[in-house]
This record gives sequence, C-alpha cells and structure tokens, in this order.
Amino acid sequence: MSKSIVNSVALAIALSLSSFSTFAQLTLDKAHSTINFISTKNEHISETHTFNHFSGELSEKGKLAITIDISSVETIIPIRNERMQKMLFNISDYNSASFIAQLDPALTKLQAGEMKRVTVAGEMMIAGNKAPISFEVVLTGLKDGSINATTATPTILNVSDFNLDEGIAALQKIANLKSISKTVPLSFSATFKP
Repeated sequence: MSKSIVNSVALAIALSLSSFSTFAQLTLDKAHSTINFISTKNEHISETHTFNHFSGELSEKGKLAITIDISSVETIIPIRNERMQKMLFNISDYNSASFIAQLDPALTKLQAGEMKRVTVAGEMMIAGNKAPISFEVVLTGLKDGSINATTATPTILNVSDFNLDEGIAALQKIANLKSISKTVPLSFSATFKP
C-alpha cells in the first residue's frame, strides 16, 4: 500500500474519530439558555424569577443531567434573593438543585430544522429532597448539530413534594404576606451544543 493511501486512510479514521467525539456528548450552552419560575403572593400577585448559573450535559445515549446553582436565584430584589437562598433552599447545606432523565438516544441526533415534541420524565432534587417530574418539551435540531429544548407548557412544581413548606411559611411571615402559593410553574429554554 502506497504512503499516500496510508495517509488518506489515517486521515479518514482521524476525522471519523474526531466527529464521533464531537457529537458523543452535548453540553448546555448557558449563554443561550434560561430557567424561569413564577411565584404568586397574596393570591393574585405573580412574579417571574430566574437562575443565572446552571450547567448540563446530554450524552449520545440520551442521559440528561442538569445542575442549577441555587445561590444564583434572581428575583430582582436582593433581600428576597437572600431570603430564598437561606430560608427556602437552605443553601448552607444544599447549594444546588438537579434534574436527571433518560431520553431516547435518537433524540440527540436531530437534523437541522427537525422538531419533536416529547415528554421528558425524570427525577428532580431540591434541598436534598427528590421527586419525579415530567416536562412537555419541544426539541429542535440546529444547523451546527446543537439541540434546543423548550418547554411546550410550564411544569407545575408542588413545594410540598420537596419538603419546602416550612421555608414557604418562614418567607410568608418575614415578608408579612397573606399567602405564598405552594405551586410553582417552571419553564426553560435550553440549547445543547456539541
């Protein structure tokens, strides 16, 4: 076999391996992703909040893992941020929340412009407490091999599922509120890049 053929074969193998490693795992692109939740106080006053820092990975086998830095909660009001961190989420003991799920591996290889609406069922952990959670998600393949996942409808979290009732009561008392809803709509738009 000539040297040029050997070199060509070696190059083809190298490119193939490079392509495999590039698409073997998708990483959450924080700059093009958002996580939001809505709180309601005094029955009728609803406000949207977000988390500024989070990370995640989607493997070629469909394993999804998201980690949220709870200390990055942003409500626009600094004292409320601090109260949520300490009194609700107990960040001194639990500084992160997580979501773990298993997707169909075929969903990690969508073509550009291809869209799929799926139910993503997994387990969420907040303040050390786990509960099963499902999201209705629209997945869209992007040109560079990325995948965007956006909630088709918000998912309603019940704070009681995560044993956060005492934290809610403490927040209600310190802020002198008549009520704080124990159901919280959560939505997101997440882009995973190769």
